[in-house]
Amino acid sequence: MSKSLSGKRVALLVTDGFEQAELTGPKEALEALGATAEILSAKTGKVTGWNHTTPADTFTVDKTFDTAKIEDYDAIVLPGGVVNSDTIRLDEMAVELVKDAARADKPIAVICHGAWILATADLVKGKTMTSWPSLTDDLKNAGANWVDQEVVVDGKLISSRKPDDIPAFNQKLIDALAV
Repeated sequence: MSKSLSGKRVALLVTDGFEQAELTGPKEALEALGATAEILSAKTGKVTGWNHTTPADTFTVDKTFDTAKIEDYDAIVLPGGVVNSDTIRLDEMAVELVKDAARADKPIAVICHGAWILATADLVKGKTMTSWPSLTDDLKNAGANWVDQEVVVDGKLISSRKPDDIPAFNQKLIDALAV
């Protein structure tokens, strides 16, 4: 029997330079099961995804970090992309939304370089997680137990390494929302 996520709302937090597949993969999987997946960013208008190091498509922003309230969402997704991840972790409103999600015990699904914001938000200490390998030292230094696995679930934290892991990542996110 297929799982329905009808009525579930998920926030995807990005800035320009996010890894496009890490937004579109989870967004499409969630919407296919009836969830609403909204793109949140620092500014209104459009954000630009990247395919690794090349700018790709633009996407409409549904809400800004400063107008979004975590109570309106059942989970958040943090796509990677070096440019996005380095920028978003410096945005105080984005960091606060992530902290709010953790305080509210909502699933936080992060992939690739997206884990930088979790370190900035001081949310990785004592957590077992994975990421793109270049974040290993950053996450360990922030107190995480870093492992090299396709997808890791530690409580409400779901983490994955790279675009190739998106199917497994999506399944764990869907499982977390279907309860």
